[in-house]
Amino acid sequence: MARPRQEPIGLALAGTAKAVSRAFDDALAAAGGSRPAWLVLVALKAARPDTQRELAAAVGIEGATLTHHLNGMERDGLVRRERLEGNRRVQRVELTPKGERAFLRMRDAALAHDARLREGLAEADVERLRAALDRMRANVAR
Repeated sequence: MARPRQEPIGLALAGTAKAVSRAFDDALAAAGGSRPAWLVLVALKAARPDTQRELAAAVGIEGATLTHHLNGMERDGLVRRERLEGNRRVQRVELTPKGERAFLRMRDAALAHDARLREGLAEADVERLRAALDRMRANVAR
């Protein structure tokens, strides 16, 4: 069997994804955050879920995992949880002023990270990359 002349595209993609992901985590950490906290804060700002269950769905994680992250975020003063009057099992989650400030710091870090990724790429390059990634995702979904 002949050796490939180039690294298989899947390996190149996986290595790039790992490096980009690590750099993003580092950027969030430098802003005083983490990926789980960022995902929760973005969901609270963008989706404005009414309940903790809706928040878990918006973030794309299980309820128990979200509870773990919310416990830490609540301890850090980033979010506040309150039980609904009519149903004490249901909790509403909201950002605190400290959580708003953390969101803004992490948003700035995310935007800077995105700008760094785009360095040297024309908008047409970015659109072709998006199309190629969409095609690869569809290819493996079959």
